[in-house]
Amino acid sequence: MKILPHRYPFLLIDRIIALDPGKIVQAIKNVTINEPCFQGHFPGQPVYPGVFILEAMAQAGGFLVLNSIENPEKKLMYFTGINNSRFKKTVTPGDQLHFEVALDKFRLGTCKIIGTAKVDNQIVAEAEMMASVVDRRN
Repeated sequence: MKILPHRYPFLLIDRIIALDPGKIVQAIKNVTINEPCFQGHFPGQPVYPGVFILEAMAQAGGFLVLNSIENPEKKLMYFTGINNSRFKKTVTPGDQLHFEVALDKFRLGTCKIIGTAKVDNQIVAEAEMMASVVDRRN
């Protein structure tokens, strides 16, 4: 929480479990029936939204990138693109998402990160994401 600016209900990472600064991060998200999105997605058949999986992946990538620069508390990361995004299985309450996000490129304040999300060691989603590091307004 010292690095990422997100807070409930939009902080989608529960824990960072491994970090190789500037290279790769592993994080988890415990999906519970108490997630606000399940009120409408979908009543009686809850499915964790794919865009939330991508956002959590991006937050893990944001932690990875911001953790590797000076004064991360003065910076934010904004999505600028998502490529090759695929959803392979549905995620439901009780699942634990395991994210692995690697920094592919980082220059001139723009980065490319590559991430996968797994449940029970099976890939449920993957994506390449672009983002820009910008100054945080205070």
